[in-house]
Amino acid sequence: MVALVQRVSEASVEVNGEVTGAIGKGLLILLGVHRDDTEAELLWVARKCARLRIFPDAEGRMNRSLTDAGGQALVVSQFTLYGDTSRGNRPSFTESAPPEKAEALYERFVEVLSEEIARPVPTGVFGAMMNVRLINDGPVTLWVERRST
Repeated sequence: MVALVQRVSEASVEVNGEVTGAIGKGLLILLGVHRDDTEAELLWVARKCARLRIFPDAEGRMNRSLTDAGGQALVVSQFTLYGDTSRGNRPSFTESAPPEKAEALYERFVEVLSEEIARPVPTGVFGAMMNVRLINDGPVTLWVERRST
């Protein structure tokens, strides 16, 4: 499982012109589910995202977590994170989980993250064409990945 984590001043996602999720200061998490992912990878990535110390403390150092900073999280599914571009010019998505599995793990990820940060986590719509808007704060962008063993 991979989470492309961006520290944002604000972010939103819309589907068919309707905003399905929006946050102020916090993390925009683009989530990709690998075909071999299990609950173990999901738990590790969700907890890592919740505990990343990437918000500034009083001295301006990245030393505070999402919860410490009072931030929010917005999660958007993105199967293209597992796109393989090593051969040719058209990405292959064979490493991405099939939609049924990916959706179940995505929904569970949102549930676990919500528990970890003790607040609701807005989302996009799984499998939909979405427009994502964000103001990247920093910019700070991290790749958080855990592969099955």
